[in-house]
Amino acid sequence: MTKPILIIGAGPAGLAMAGQLAYHHVPFTLLEASAYIGYAWRQHYDRLHLHTVKEYSALPHLPFPAHYPRYISRLQLVEYMERYTEHFGITPLFNQQVTGIRRGRQGEWRVETQTDRFEARQVVVATGYNRVPYQPELPGQQTFRGIIWHSRDYRNGAPFAGEQVLVVGMGNTGAEIALDLYEYGAKPFISVRGPVNIVKRDMFGRPTQPTAIFLNKFPNWFYDLMAGLSQRLTVGDLSAYGLQKPPYPPSYQIRKLGKIPVIDLGTLDQIKAGNISVVPGIRQVNAKTVTFTDGRDIPFDAIIMATGYRTGLAALLGPLADQVLNPKGYPRHMWFDTSELTGLCFLGFTTPLTGILRSIQMDSERVVQHLLKHQPMDG
Repeated sequence: MTKPILIIGAGPAGLAMAGQLAYHHVPFTLLEASAYIGYAWRQHYDRLHLHTVKEYSALPHLPFPAHYPRYISRLQLVEYMERYTEHFGITPLFNQQVTGIRRGRQGEWRVETQTDRFEARQVVVATGYNRVPYQPELPGQQTFRGIIWHSRDYRNGAPFAGEQVLVVGMGNTGAEIALDLYEYGAKPFISVRGPVNIVKRDMFGRPTQPTAIFLNKFPNWFYDLMAGLSQRLTVGDLSAYGLQKPPYPPSYQIRKLGKIPVIDLGTLDQIKAGNISVVPGIRQVNAKTVTFTDGRDIPFDAIIMATGYRTGLAALLGPLADQVLNPKGYPRHMWFDTSELTGLCFLGFTTPLTGILRSIQMDSERVVQHLLKHQPMDG
């Protein structure tokens, strides 16, 4: 008799894994740290939509409803995930925050939560790459009299109407929050320390993602050449606005560095129009102003830290972390062939330009086939 496969995390990756196993009639146990499925998506800022088209963003074996728009909102995604659990009869164990994953003496995996211990021969970690907010301390921030939030606390720009707000970091979240602030009547600034790769979500009225999927079939050098050419045509030289482009195209950046380019939804137009200002890195935070590395001293009412997240996997894996994780804290592989790591898999930690949810769907099929092929039998 086989023990149920253990899945950790009931976000899109964990649900994709559960859906695959349910589809193949394989028993599993799904642990979720919160009281809800898709908890992170319930907490994101209001205006968030998928940057990828719905045709390439559904979970395995269940398309999105036909009436959903091309780019699905965060609440529609939550609604879809709830429907997904009903469709496959997925019943997570809620409020099971995992604190450690260890190898037992008999080769089993022992997963400790704050209240219980679970054992399984096979474990799929699907806790996501955006699990733990990263908020570095700014020099002098203790003297600032305004508010300092991490982007996880931001919902919309209504509280900041008429105020000057500094957004620290120009990833996708920072760029979109700056746009949201402007649309709510704030005066946003974005602090950008280095070069930024920017890609238009739509090019000439058509989504960019299908083109990226098509180009991904070609050799890397050709993909990079075409991605660079497309970027020059649609984004151009932004140095006059304080934005420097890296010396490599977005496809190379994500393939080699694992860093997602900024998918532009309209922020660039507002930067060019002067409605969103770009400033360099921060030298010092003062009581009512921020001093930047170019010497400018600008007053602000609030600072939003769009400084990203970390996986938090090192704390869960303990002594295994050095074998499993790369220097950035991401799993080196979806599974490992070494005897001490047999049965431990990871899903949802890749960030391809062709779409994260598309990758989750495709990788979940690979993981389930690996699990079925190597599923041990208990006596």
